[in-house]
Amino acid sequence: MSVASEALSAVAEHTGRTPSGARPLGGGDAAQAFEVRFDDGTTVFAKTAPADMPGALRAEAASLDWLAEPASVPVPAVHGHDEHWLVTEHVESASPTPEAAEDLGRGLARLHAAGAPAHGAPPPGGPTDAWIGLAPMRNEPVAEWPSFYAAHRIEPYLRRAVDSGVMDTAESAVIGQVCARIDDLAGPAEPAARLHGDLWTGNVHWGDDGTGTRAWLIDPAAHGGHRETDLAMLQLFGCPHLERVLGAYEEVAPLAPGWRDRVGLHQLFPLLVHAVLFGRGYATRAVTVARSALG
Repeated sequence: MSVASEALSAVAEHTGRTPSGARPLGGGDAAQAFEVRFDDGTTVFAKTAPADMPGALRAEAASLDWLAEPASVPVPAVHGHDEHWLVTEHVESASPTPEAAEDLGRGLARLHAAGAPAHGAPPPGGPTDAWIGLAPMRNEPVAEWPSFYAAHRIEPYLRRAVDSGVMDTAESAVIGQVCARIDDLAGPAEPAARLHGDLWTGNVHWGDDGTGTRAWLIDPAAHGGHRETDLAMLQLFGCPHLERVLGAYEEVAPLAPGWRDRVGLHQLFPLLVHAVLFGRGYATRAVTVARSALG
């Protein structure tokens, strides 16, 4: 059976409807995705994940449901999932607008404020051992953010970067200094926020659901964490109308003084993940960011 045929079968199982066709969609390193249509013209989205990523789709489904709960930012509705397929609402693409960017900023502030039981807490029903892209990611509840971030978001990927030869020991020592000083570098303590967890610009889908353009959150790796981490990741590769997003966020939930100085600290996590997955260039950038964070 072809992957497209498997997508049709999965959609039929999880929606209780008989689809008429599937169109492959591009994008994403970790999955094959399809727009699946029905005879009445409606569509859904279906994706599968590699066999060596157990629990990935369950983690994503739990993340989507958790992010949708506060109804603060649009998130595709989950129609169903199993170990091989995830079927969700399909949203047509649209061009980003300043108004949609401001709406995203306000929505993110409300989403973060919805909170989490602890830093590192997984979504309800989500596995402890989850994924961020193609990399494993452990969601282990920890009371204080600095300890959580060092132990579960920096050190695992730092070890993998060194072990794979992407980073040498002298460079890793710079990042080790960040972990050693994390309590001083972290800024004021904050309650655990409800994070998207992988909020780079590719996971912000500008879409039109019939009411106008809005920014939808897709492909989450949700967990409890520091709200500045989501915002720092959004800044890592740029985002349309970024200053509008950040300005609207601060109107709803002002960030602690010095937050711009901590952007690099929060970007260490995604940069190290990228170093592990994509190589030396990101390792060099992570070391540069670490030196900047250390002052």
